[in-house]
Amino acid sequence: MKAKSIAKPEIAAEEQLSGFIDKFDPQNAVLIRAVRGALRKRLPTAHELVYDNYNFFVIGYCATERPSDCIVSIAAAANGVGLSFYYGATLPDPFRLLSGSGNQNRFLRIESVAILARPEVEELIAAAVAQSEAPLPVKGPAKLIIRSVSEKQRPRRRSK
Repeated sequence: MKAKSIAKPEIAAEEQLSGFIDKFDPQNAVLIRAVRGALRKRLPTAHELVYDNYNFFVIGYCATERPSDCIVSIAAAANGVGLSFYYGATLPDPFRLLSGSGNQNRFLRIESVAILARPEVEELIAAAVAQSEAPLPVKGPAKLIIRSVSEKQRPRRRSK
């Protein structure tokens, strides 16, 4: 089913985002929020583009409001949280941290927010920022933009 763009003006974007995250198991919700906090601190001027799609919940960190200018994303499903690099196939990865075999995207599974502080992960993020065609804004407020929400979604919690 095609995702619809439903940014409800009467509901603040932060409130909508919180509701999307609340769909997850508590440990994944805590992890998503912690990773988001760490990425906000690391990329303070990046725009957050949010997709609550069929397979995944995604928060993309982008230099502009265009999805193709995405640098890194949080991607979450019932089975866990990952850090997705939109152009990861072209990133230097000397420690072989990235998974995936597609033409473009690569990802790193996140078990703890502490992974983001590892020097080799910080190097991956820095390389992704450096290779971005659109530079991150030097200053100014970042925007939180709810891009799309699918009416039908896979469960966000593990079945018991």
